[in-house]
Amino acid sequence: MKAVFIDAPHTMRVGEASLPVAGAGEVVVRNQAVGICAGDLYIYQGKNPYARLPAVGGHEIAGRVSEIGAGVTGISVGDFVVVEPFIGCGACYACRVGKPNCCKSLRIIGAHLPGGFAEYVAAPARNIHHVPHGLSPVWASFAEPVAIGVQACRRGQVAADDFVLVLGAGPIGLALIEVARARGARVLCTDISPDRLAIAATLGAETLPSDEHLPPAILAMTDGDGMPVVIEATGNPRAMESTVDLVASGGRIVIVGLVKNGTMIQFPGLDFTRKEMTIVGSRASTGCFPEALSLLASGHIRYPRVAVEHSLWDAPAMFAEMDAQPGKYHKVVLTP
Repeated sequence: MKAVFIDAPHTMRVGEASLPVAGAGEVVVRNQAVGICAGDLYIYQGKNPYARLPAVGGHEIAGRVSEIGAGVTGISVGDFVVVEPFIGCGACYACRVGKPNCCKSLRIIGAHLPGGFAEYVAAPARNIHHVPHGLSPVWASFAEPVAIGVQACRRGQVAADDFVLVLGAGPIGLALIEVARARGARVLCTDISPDRLAIAATLGAETLPSDEHLPPAILAMTDGDGMPVVIEATGNPRAMESTVDLVASGGRIVIVGLVKNGTMIQFPGLDFTRKEMTIVGSRASTGCFPEALSLLASGHIRYPRVAVEHSLWDAPAMFAEMDAQPGKYHKVVLTP
């Protein structure tokens, strides 16, 4: 089969790969749409802390089941599905307490294992989710980033009476906006890009530029309190550190963005007790795909409409363009 390989940083090619075979408890999916996310671009740039090169990336996968392994039930050849890419060991502490996304031996389809930038991909049957009627492959491929938004809102306990600040209006930031709004929350989004803020505004978020005027503006909007919930989705260390100044006393901070391995983040120690804030991380998702697919099917999620579609086999040129011109595309989905 054809596949797209990242052999080394900034080195991508289309080549031949072995066709996957469904082992016991596995299925093979014929890929129909796979989204490009920041993690994929980081692999291409050599900055993803989890990937091992060479790699076949792509973890936002929608397609049709083409083969079923022994012992698989509830799934048939031809079913329209999405693939949950995180595979836990099932035995470590994180897995035992229901956090396989934080497994100490975690394997990720599209980072450690061959991903969706190919004609076919293999996955455990437990990582397969049926797509509701009416969703196209391109829209269904958004289940994974929307699930990240669901996970972050669960971690931040976002509710209908909350005022939520989202730092970053990239693809994950847009998912966060829509999931929080679906929960009834009021959402404010900030970014350095006016174009990204314009997209966030079309999804119902209030917007402010990310500059030196942001902290006083936040205080003015909240009667001096700060934001009840701050969700960071930029991957910028300075943005992460700013969350402490932006959150209200007793508020919640959720860190979603990734930084390079070894990067240190500093918070004022006194604020941990003075503000009694809660700071949590949010890694990908676990148990969130059903809610993500339901939100997509119900019409609560609209941001897939900003995506542009390109051929999977144009991926080398596409990645080079996205690397050279950051921000040119709000979201790209590749179709083989």
